[in-house]
Amino acid sequence: KAGLKPIIGSELYVAPGDRRDRSPSRDGSPNAYHLVLLVMNSEGYRNLSKLVTLGHLEGFYYHPRVDMALLKEYNAGLIALSACMKGIIPYCIGSGNMEKAREMARQMTAIFDHDRFYLEVQANNLPEQIQLNEALRELSKDLSIPLVATNDCHYLDRDDAEAHDILLCIQTGKNIDDEKRLRFSTDEFYFKSRSEMAQALPGFEDAIANTVGVADRCNYEMEFGQYKYPVFQVPGGRSLDDMLTEKVHQGFKQRMAEKEETEGPLSNETSEEYRKRLEYELTVIHNMGFSGYFLIVADFIEYARNHDIPVGPGRGSAAGSLVAYSLRITNIDPIKYGLLFERFLNPGRISMPDIDIDFCIKGRDEVIRYVAHKYGAENVGQIITFGSMKARGAIRDVGRSLNIPLNEVDRIAKLVPEGPGVKLDRAISEEPELKKLEEKEGVQKKLLKISRALEGLARHASTHACGVVIADRPLVEYLPLFKGSRDEIMTQFTMDRIEQLGLIKFDFLGLKTLTVIKNALDLVEKTTGSRMDIERLPLDDRATYQLISEGKTTGVFQLESSGMKELLRKLRPETFEDLVALVALYRPGPLGSNMVEDFINGKHGKGKIKYFLPQLEPILKETYGVILYQEQVMKIAQVLANYSLAEADELRKAVGKKKPEVLAGHKARFVDGAAENGVAPKMAEKLFALIEKFGGYGFNKSHSAAYALIAYQTAYLKAHYPVPFMAALLTQDMGNQDKTIKNIAECREMGIEILPPDINESQADFSVSGDKIRFGLAAVKNVGLKAVESMIEEREKHGPFHDLVEFCTRVVGSKVNRRVLESLIQCGAFDSTGLYRSRLFAALDDVLKFSGTNHDPNQLNMFGNLNATNTVAAGLFEFPEMDEWDEKKRLRMEKEALGFYITGHPLADFSNEIKQVGTCVIQELINQKDKSQVKIACVVEELKLKRTKRGDKMAVIRVEDLTGSTEVVIFPELFSKISPLLKNDDPLLISGSAEIGDNTAKIIAQEIITLNTVRQNSVKAIELRLCQEKISRELLEDLRNITFKFPGKCRLFFQVRGSNGERMAIAASDRFSVLPCRQLIQEIETLTGEKVYEIH
Repeated sequence: KAGLKPIIGSELYVAPGDRRDRSPSRDGSPNAYHLVLLVMNSEGYRNLSKLVTLGHLEGFYYHPRVDMALLKEYNAGLIALSACMKGIIPYCIGSGNMEKAREMARQMTAIFDHDRFYLEVQANNLPEQIQLNEALRELSKDLSIPLVATNDCHYLDRDDAEAHDILLCIQTGKNIDDEKRLRFSTDEFYFKSRSEMAQALPGFEDAIANTVGVADRCNYEMEFGQYKYPVFQVPGGRSLDDMLTEKVHQGFKQRMAEKEETEGPLSNETSEEYRKRLEYELTVIHNMGFSGYFLIVADFIEYARNHDIPVGPGRGSAAGSLVAYSLRITNIDPIKYGLLFERFLNPGRISMPDIDIDFCIKGRDEVIRYVAHKYGAENVGQIITFGSMKARGAIRDVGRSLNIPLNEVDRIAKLVPEGPGVKLDRAISEEPELKKLEEKEGVQKKLLKISRALEGLARHASTHACGVVIADRPLVEYLPLFKGSRDEIMTQFTMDRIEQLGLIKFDFLGLKTLTVIKNALDLVEKTTGSRMDIERLPLDDRATYQLISEGKTTGVFQLESSGMKELLRKLRPETFEDLVALVALYRPGPLGSNMVEDFINGKHGKGKIKYFLPQLEPILKETYGVILYQEQVMKIAQVLANYSLAEADELRKAVGKKKPEVLAGHKARFVDGAAENGVAPKMAEKLFALIEKFGGYGFNKSHSAAYALIAYQTAYLKAHYPVPFMAALLTQDMGNQDKTIKNIAECREMGIEILPPDINESQADFSVSGDKIRFGLAAVKNVGLKAVESMIEEREKHGPFHDLVEFCTRVVGSKVNRRVLESLIQCGAFDSTGLYRSRLFAALDDVLKFSGTNHDPNQLNMFGNLNATNTVAAGLFEFPEMDEWDEKKRLRMEKEALGFYITGHPLADFSNEIKQVGTCVIQELINQKDKSQVKIACVVEELKLKRTKRGDKMAVIRVEDLTGSTEVVIFPELFSKISPLLKNDDPLLISGSAEIGDNTAKIIAQEIITLNTVRQNSVKAIELRLCQEKISRELLEDLRNITFKFPGKCRLFFQVRGSNGERMAIAASDRFSVLPCRQLIQEIETLTGEKVYEIH
């Protein structure tokens, strides 16, 4: 388009010896040298792809490296340049080894014969480069090797040198004031004009002229638009179309039989509607040449189903295809729910279908392995994606490098609006404060200028979450490959570029909810003995809709956010169609307009529903007159303005992209078409304006229906099988502390008790124990999976463990060591043996010695030859006599071993105080306004001490409550006052300012006190209720002594019950006033055996 000729090439690293040799050089010379390769033709492109790929897959050592052997094998079609001062020839010259430079130049000339090797002189004006250029000129003359002039460009314009310098700081984690940091010594590494090159390289006119010659020799053009379909083997010499038709008809017959089984006999009219739709879709697919694509997708989905790997009911527009439904690619009946095929495949515009598939997260990799095996590992790869510097992130990175104070950088970053695709240019034009900073001289102006320059640059490479490409021949013939952090092979081109090349990509998504459903079904089967078919649930279950309408949807797919729960309670869904609408409604667009209110009012009969025209009622009835789905826009255009559905899909796209000139054409077409159906132009224009407004918020109904089905399935399981469902959810979220805290809180709310781990009952994962959930052994810290497997294997082979000594005799070894045993005791896994945790913990070293698991293997052990199931040895061991840990220590040890509180929580005793003074729980913090004042009750989970630039101590702590965890920043002034409170386990009340942004929330603390202090301030008196016959002088003296231990301002009252049932109230003297702390109350209750009542 711009009239530029692209020259494809790469700067490679060449190993000094074998590319696979990873030993460091003995003389301090580099482990890789630079070499520039440029593509001349298609063979050169394939060879460059091969070289780059092998550099990553075979030669990676700090850098991806090739070697001379590879260059000899894959040099055809490539031009080589000797590169910058880090090339092998310039390096040898710079080191004074001219003979080695000559030898390497001869080797390169031999490899890149027919004048395909050039010595590269550069125009960066560095003194050492000027000397090198002269030496290269002499070498050129001596060996008759042509010169070429370049400039080793690291940035486009000279002005970008400062931004590049900051980029180096970001990459190396340094700031601009660090004298030892990496930096370039000149600002000459930019893209120079011919005149600038001539000025910088006097006497090198031939080298400058050769740049045109090199460009003239590079004539490779990439091929776009030709699809490279994977080869799907069709038996018996049949065509792909024939095979697809046969499979679709078989599947369709089964689907219709299932429909009749659940809905009763189908009318002739309904059967004909389905049959016509099927034949129409097949014709379109055949004509577009996509039969192979559908067969490939159906094949790997069939593999997944046959290997017990759950597959989602659909995703995206593919759920609108009856062919996909018949092939069991999707599990949503498109005709029943009004889903359109043209939203998926537009007959008027040939483009690859896009079928995204959700798999159980544990089975996804197995399906990818199957595909690689079937189509050839070299033909299949995952796809790279690049994390880029976003607007806010760029400001924070640049601010750090410029050494601007953190709070100032944070303030400026937060002036940039949140959301995807927000650019600094737009943010500065729309936010007056940013505009002011940019116009004013100072470091903030520099911050914004450099952030603008760096915004959008790639930060890192990673594997695309779902993309897999399958080609008809080895991928390396089309593009270079790369090895990911898990040794997965992926393309070096992103998804968009792959599609441009005509390679076919498939989206394999891992959806953890499918794993939760599978695990829940397995637990249901274990506890009930029967297997549920989750794909054949009744979609009108009252208990399921009751649970959803009450907003009890923690753990339910798509329905668990606090905002969604509020919407559920308002809407009170009663049908599956209501759920489909909910998934579409809960998005920023509809929530920011009146759509949600209009929908809710329409559903509950508040106000008249407007359809505008009678023809629109059948289309908009299910959404109470609101244009909610993209499919509704398409149907309105079809019914009202005589659009074909293919044309209507183009209108849908135009509305979404909001291109004025395209919309203007559609508006005229819409008004004219509507006029043919008797609709007045004014009404047609009004409707088109409505389509423009609401259609821009419109959601893909196919996707909404598919995800609503998963939401329904999880809600059904939670409503009917709450214990297995929550156990499966806890297992899936085991590695995520915040989610586990939230799930444990939900279990408490549901009245489901979570039992601590148990050596005789626990499995690796969370399991069902009657109407309770048993904690999984794999969730215990320091207990690896191999240790868990060895414990369970021993238990299943030889029966339950009776005590710690026997356990150590039978299990302890390399997999189960002292650290594992400590964690198991701390979390309560040995509680069933009947001994206190404190006694087991104190005796652990002696138990290990006694059971012979901690002794010198060369020494005799008197119990070493006892049978593993013999309990004689255990009976001979005596555990120390001691009290059990108090609740505070027990919970702390439990938390240490599990990361969570199970048998209790430090905040549980303070529920009244928390209700009185807390403003929100941690889970709700993200929904608070930025800078708003909050008060949260919490316990300290982690403490990090820091020092300010002035050397003052401050802290960043991580705190948690019953719903989650968050970060709290405590600046020096407050820290100096409250630091002792952070070093014990007392629950705290933290007051401060909420810092909300970038999907994160933290608190800047302003005041911190203990909840005990809150309680003591709120409890005005305590009352002890006693029976008269229990009161003795000794009891009263003991009570007096306790009160004197805890003097305070809280009055003490007695309520005495006489033998005749009379009650007397007695107020103790002021000198017996007490401090109403937890310890006082525990001591009084222990002494009297009666509950102490607080009076607030």
